[in-house]
Amino acid sequence: MDKSFSDRYPNIAWWTQSGRGWIELGRDEYSSSMIRVLDIGGLLWEGDDEYESAGEAMTEADNFIEQWRVENGYAPE
Repeated sequence: MDKSFSDRYPNIAWWTQSGRGWIELGRDEYSSSMIRVLDIGGLLWEGDDEYESAGEAMTEADNFIEQWRVENGYAPE
C-alpha cells in the first residue's frame, strides 16, 4: 500500500497543518529554485534549480523543516 503524504513527508505536513508556513513548488519570475519553504517573515530555504523528481525536492524540503524544528524547539516526536 502506498504511504500517505503525511507518512512520506511528516515535517511538511506539520509545517503546513500547524500554520507555521507553506511551501512553494515550481519556478516563477522571482526564483529559479524548484521548491521553497516560507513563513510569514518570508523565505527560509530554497532548493536547487533542478531535481531528478518532485519527490526528491519534497524530501529535501522535509529534511530542512525537520532541522528547523529541532533548532527552534519544535522537535518531531
